Amino acid sequence: MLKTVPNYRTRNKIINVASSFVLACVLILFICYSLSAVSDEIDYIVARKKMVQEQLAARDITDKKVLDVMSCVERHKFVPERMKRYAYEDMPLPIGEGQTISQPYIVALMTQLLELKGKEKVLEIGTGSGYQAAILAELVKEVYTIEIIGSLGKTAEERLEELGYTNIKVKIADGYYGWEEYAPFDAIIVTAAAEYIPQPLIDQLKVGGRLVIPVGDTRMQSLLLVQKEPGGKLKEYEITGVLFVPLVGEHQKDKPEEKSTDSKKRWPSENKKWKRK
Repeated sequence: MLKTVPNYRTRNKIINVASSFVLACVLILFICYSLSAVSDEIDYIVARKKMVQEQLAARDITDKKVLDVMSCVERHKFVPERMKRYAYEDMPLPIGEGQTISQPYIVALMTQLLELKGKEKVLEIGTGSGYQAAILAELVKEVYTIEIIGSLGKTAEERLEELGYTNIKVKIADGYYGWEEYAPFDAIIVTAAAEYIPQPLIDQLKVGGRLVIPVGDTRMQSLLLVQKEPGGKLKEYEITGVLFVPLVGEHQKDKPEEKSTDSKKRWPSENKKWKRK
């Protein structure tokens, strides 16, 4: 029995139909992936809006600039892939190397306490994933941020560059000693708990400047607002209880001894709560 061999035109039709089918399948997969990505982005936008309304504005975050920035900076891009679904929850999240990204409310609170106007030069100690630096960069002229863990600092620097931030400088170093090259700073924010306020940071803070720092040990910490007055005098306010990872570095080897009766280095010199004007 003779087999029928398709002619040239028939073969071309078969090839064209097959190619069209494959192309259609690829296009459908691409559309499905794109719709999924768009859906995820819409979910993040909704979650971010809810975070601002329920976690920040509903509490005591009243600075409109801070609320606006927290509404637009994409926190899910600063956490590991497995943590993205929790990015806008009311809690800190692990980012690797035993470090965390702070709870959104604490990020907003610390930023608000600096009372930024827009032209400031700010120093951040503890870059982490870069989220706090990104928040600051939306509000001020220049941000200088220091991270002691090399892998975190390098990743954060790359992430911030990819996101288009051009007013942030990242340094891998011991944050306890600040960044004297660019001092003095209008404001300093520390995102790790020190047992006492580092003297280099006090020295590098401008007169009239503000320093926000968690102070205490691993069991009990207080968030402090420190204002530097003329003559170098410090005015300190206890804001609230917090729990941060410790500020680590070479300074721990030669830290000053603290007597049980001496609380000057650990707690505010003035025992009063801060009230926002």
